[in-house]
Amino acid sequence: MAKIGIYGGSFNPVHFGHVGLARWVIEHTDLDELWLMVSPNNPLKPAGILAPEEERLAGVQQAIKDIPGLKACDFEFHLPRPSYTANTLRELQKAYPEHEFTLIMGEDNIAIFDRWCEYEYILENFRIFVYPRKGEKSILNSQFSILNSPNVTFLEGAPLFDISSSAIRHSQGRP
Repeated sequence: MAKIGIYGGSFNPVHFGHVGLARWVIEHTDLDELWLMVSPNNPLKPAGILAPEEERLAGVQQAIKDIPGLKACDFEFHLPRPSYTANTLRELQKAYPEHEFTLIMGEDNIAIFDRWCEYEYILENFRIFVYPRKGEKSILNSQFSILNSPNVTFLEGAPLFDISSSAIRHSQGRP
């Protein structure tokens, strides 16, 4: 059974932080592949700021084209919207029963994970690798019950990147 990591995001635009983290994850975990899943929309982000999905997918494809183990993925483009991670993971299991999926998420998202649609389902059925986010208050010592799950692993030693897609957009005069 292949171990596949799902690193979802808007990638609006993709940048060296996304690529650097993806490369680190594939080199330092037991994953066989890491799929950078371009989200057509994020229910927790404001509408109207995303570049067209095909443009964002092409950017990810270009950014990772020469890195073994990384794959740009448009799986969510073909699912009902909005894109909820629980639904995506459920559909991935149906489409690829020979794979074991692990969700990759930032420390900022694990802090609000209890607001995600069907977060209990995800927590009970999938491993979650959590990477640190620069500028985020660490929750590693929190009493947050999700952190006590045997399915949650913090990626200690993962690099921090001082860049964000929003900063890139703002530097280009985009929202």
